[in-house]
Amino acid sequence: MNEYSETVQSLLRPEIHGLPAYDPGADSETVSREFKPPRVIKLSNNENPYGLSPVAAQAIQRRLDQGMGRYPDPAGKELCRVLAERHGVEHRRVVLGNGSENILELLCQAFLGKGETVVAQTPCFGLHEIFPLMMGAGVHKVPLTETFGFDASRWRQALEGPVKLVFVCQPSNPVGTVFSREELQALIAYTSENALLVVDEAYYEYARLDPAYADALDLLRHVNRPWIVLRTFSKAYGLAGLRVGYAIASHANLIEALHRVRTPYNVNQLAQEAALAALDDVAHLEKSVSLISQERARLTQALRVAGFRVAPSHTNFLFIDTGMDAIYVMRQLLRAGVIVKAWREPGYDTYIRVSLALPADNDVFLQELIRVQNRV
Repeated sequence: MNEYSETVQSLLRPEIHGLPAYDPGADSETVSREFKPPRVIKLSNNENPYGLSPVAAQAIQRRLDQGMGRYPDPAGKELCRVLAERHGVEHRRVVLGNGSENILELLCQAFLGKGETVVAQTPCFGLHEIFPLMMGAGVHKVPLTETFGFDASRWRQALEGPVKLVFVCQPSNPVGTVFSREELQALIAYTSENALLVVDEAYYEYARLDPAYADALDLLRHVNRPWIVLRTFSKAYGLAGLRVGYAIASHANLIEALHRVRTPYNVNQLAQEAALAALDDVAHLEKSVSLISQERARLTQALRVAGFRVAPSHTNFLFIDTGMDAIYVMRQLLRAGVIVKAWREPGYDTYIRVSLALPADNDVFLQELIRVQNRV
């Protein structure tokens, strides 16, 4: 380490020294350049392969035609108003983010201090751990059962002590499973009223019609305790490249606290107008979700026939036990031009998370994964 590097290290807050960086996975351009495959199929970020609504695309073009020389509405009031109306809450209980992960970061900045405790699931979305650690908080991770289910006794035990924030993925990322209504009610009951319950419903649109799914917002609507539900336009709505998410809170004062740490203009003009348009194109959303659901069932069955263990998913991705070192599998697939995400949390080092794509791309992934399996 040279003198300059030592100076930089000395300037860092202690919490940042050992902080893991979030791994978004390989990008298509790098894979194409390094491995020169015949094509690149990106199955690592849970994007919608059918893309954004054509109505949203038209809204984007209209705004571009009008010009982009002015700042957007700093709070996205019109989008907040429409979301509030659709969800039956007052607009002061809604906030926008540069993706829902931006709101996760705001929550940690506003409510977490050094030495405080967060309870989260494992395996989990990496930022549920990274953002609290960034603030100097500790993270107590509650594992799923061996069948990827809710472990009531472990949740009860984890929530007995002083806890500031509770992060729940519904459906789970990276697994894709869901809490039933009874399980989510139990978790709410276990959580102290002095803790903020945060339910991340990034994949809500994929799960909402499933009878097994418990809609967190509906369940919490009449619960008199601090809670906040996160949703996004990045997944089912196909707006990942524009970065717009939102949150609905139990009380307006929770949102007011987030506004104190939120940078102004955190959601750009194109994102705000595309999201408004996407909300109106219900047909595109429902068609995308239906097609992905069909592929989820088809690919799950094909993988199980091939001998792989696949978690039951209610999302647009699958969590697959390859029976092999996941890093090895990921690298072999990269050579074939297929990008997946190898899971690195302890106990899951043979698992990969794979986004559902167009049928032809899913077939290529399956063929290449079986080739890797046959070489071991």
